[in-house]
Amino acid sequence: MTEPPTADLATVVARFGAVLHDSGVAVGPDRSERFARSVLLTRPGTTRALYHCAAVTLLADPGDRPAFDRAFDLVFGGLVDEASGRGGEAAPGTSGVPPRSGSTPGGQAGIGDRPPGSPPSSPGTRSPYPVIATASERLGGRDFAKLSPDELADLAVAMRRLKLASPPRRSRRTLVGLRGPHVDLRATLRAARRTGGHPVRLRRRRPRVKPRRLVVLCDISGSMAPYARALLQLVYCAAGGRRAEVFTFATRLTRLTRVLHRVPPAVALERAGRAAPDWSGGTRIGAALRTFIDEHGARGMARGAVVLILSDGWDTGPPEVLGQQMARLSRLAYRVVWANPRTQSAAFRPLTGGMAAAWPWCDAVVSAHRLDALDDLLVALADAGPRHAHRTDRWRARTGPAIVRPGGDDRA
Repeated sequence: MTEPPTADLATVVARFGAVLHDSGVAVGPDRSERFARSVLLTRPGTTRALYHCAAVTLLADPGDRPAFDRAFDLVFGGLVDEASGRGGEAAPGTSGVPPRSGSTPGGQAGIGDRPPGSPPSSPGTRSPYPVIATASERLGGRDFAKLSPDELADLAVAMRRLKLASPPRRSRRTLVGLRGPHVDLRATLRAARRTGGHPVRLRRRRPRVKPRRLVVLCDISGSMAPYARALLQLVYCAAGGRRAEVFTFATRLTRLTRVLHRVPPAVALERAGRAAPDWSGGTRIGAALRTFIDEHGARGMARGAVVLILSDGWDTGPPEVLGQQMARLSRLAYRVVWANPRTQSAAFRPLTGGMAAAWPWCDAVVSAHRLDALDDLLVALADAGPRHAHRTDRWRARTGPAIVRPGGDDRA
C-alpha cells in the first residue's frame, strides 16, 4: 500500500478527533497524536485494522463505544474494503469492523455500513489510504432542498463548527480594571486596605462589550419548507451559548425560542413542526412582520438587534404592507439581513411584489442555499459597517442592497 503524505494523515486525524469531541467522546490532542503515530507504525490496510487502531488509541471509557461507533461510521462511512468487492470469502484479517448494532447477521459490519435508516454508501468508493470524506465535504455543495432527513442530520456536526456572531455593542454595565475613562472609588479604597490606606493603584471602570441580540424570522411556507429545516438547524447548532430568538411564519407568527432550547437538532425540528401549525402553508410576510413588531420588536426585542429573515419573498398579501413593516423594522434593528435561496441564480432580480417591497430596507441579501454558501451569511450577520437606516429613503429606493453570492459574484 502506498503511504500518503503525512499532512493528509494529520488533517484526517484532526477531523476525526473533532467529530468524536462533538459526539461527546473525551478526545484530546494527545490521543489524536497517538492515533496518528499508531497508523504510521502499523499501516492498517483494512478497515477492520483501522477501527481497532482507532479504538485502542482513542477510547478510554467503554461507555463511549456507541458514540465512537457512530462517529466512525459517519466519518469513514464513504469507504469500503477492497476485499468486499471481490467474489468469494474474504481473506483472513480483511473483514470489516467488529459487529455493532445494525450489523448483518452472520458477518461483521464493514466500514461502509450505516446505522438503521441511514442512506447506504455509494458502492466502489475507495481510497489508497483508509481515510475519509467528512459530511461537510460530501454534502457541502448540495442544495438543502435535495438533502434527505438523514443527510441533513449528518450536517449537524459541520454546522456546530460554525458560529453565528453578531456585531458587538456597548452595554450599560461596566467592568472594573486598570484602564478606563472613570475611576471606581469604591474598588480603589477597597484595594487601598492592602497598602495601609494609600491608593497606590487606581481602579477604573470601562464599558462592557457584548454581542447584539440575534432575531431569526424563518418562512416555513410550502416554497421554503425544504430550506426551513436546514436553516433552523443552522440557527440551533451555530448560535453557541447565546440563545437566538427564533420565530417562524407562514400564515401566522410562532415563537420557537423555548422549543429549540437544549434539545438535539432532530428533536428540535420535530418540536418546531408540532409547534407551528402553519408549516408548509401559505405566506403572509407583511402580516407576520407587523405581529412581530407590535408584540415583540417594538417592546425591545428588535431594538439594536441583528434581524435575519429567511424567506424567498413570495408574499400573498399586499406588497405595500410588507414595505411599511420593513421600514419600521429597519428603524428598530441595527441590521436587517435577508437570506433568499432564489438569489443563487445569476439571473435573479427582485421582481416579485414581496421581495421588491422589502428590497430597499435590507442591509444584505444572501442565498444560504447550501453549506458552502453559509460563509456569506455569517459575514453578513457579523458586519458592523454603516447601516442603511443612516441614509435617505430616496437613495435606498434607487440602489438597495448587494446580492452576496458564492464565489464573489455580487450584483445589485
